[in-house]
Amino acid sequence: MAVPAAEQTLGILRYLSSQASPVQATAIARSLQLPRSTTYHLLNTLIDFGFVVHYPEERRYGLGVAAHELGSGYARQEPLQRLARRPLAALADRCRNSAHLSVLLGRDVVYVIEERAAGRPLLVTDVGVRLPAVITASGRAMLAALPQPQIKALYAEREAFSLGVPGAPTSLSTLRRLLVDVRARGWATEDGEVTEGLASVAMPVLDATGFPVAAVAVTYPKSEETPALVDALVADVRATARTLARRLGG
Repeated sequence: MAVPAAEQTLGILRYLSSQASPVQATAIARSLQLPRSTTYHLLNTLIDFGFVVHYPEERRYGLGVAAHELGSGYARQEPLQRLARRPLAALADRCRNSAHLSVLLGRDVVYVIEERAAGRPLLVTDVGVRLPAVITASGRAMLAALPQPQIKALYAEREAFSLGVPGAPTSLSTLRRLLVDVRARGWATEDGEVTEGLASVAMPVLDATGFPVAAVAVTYPKSEETPALVDALVADVRATARTLARRLGG
């Protein structure tokens, strides 16, 4: 049975964790479609318990020390890596191309698992590597699963598009069009934006609320691309993403 207050509280924490910097309460209320009075009440409660910190001079809110402690505990237990390691290895074996799992951190993706297939090209997406989300298939897959207000909040500044990467979105409007295509197709792709000559397909891993907690992707040489290969890779990635979603309670 759903508990609205709990869902709203978790929604605030999740929203704050996705931002590159502290945000105003009005942005939180607007993005989560909460009444302003409810937003301030929940923020004050979270401040009391150390999960949120208020910056009065800026009139902004960010994550507090208690949230960091939760994140540290998560990192120590590595549940995502534990649950995903075998499915990712099986994916790489099936498709005979390297597979990886990443998470969204602000406007970047961070790679947490890399399963390299024998004889395949070396990739830059090693564990711990951080790349702009908009140039990666994994990042595009996760961004396409986020609400529009959250996309707008993440990419409100023009500097977010000053990447100098051919094929990367150059404005919020071009990013939105790209994400519309991803949603319509059901999976994301990138073609040489990360490494010339290599392409990737990716899908998000959704939790029970539909939030993209991670993304599964496979990278392959562009020279080997055929419609049949892409179809097979998409099917394999989809099956793995769904397996992980079930394991995570999605």
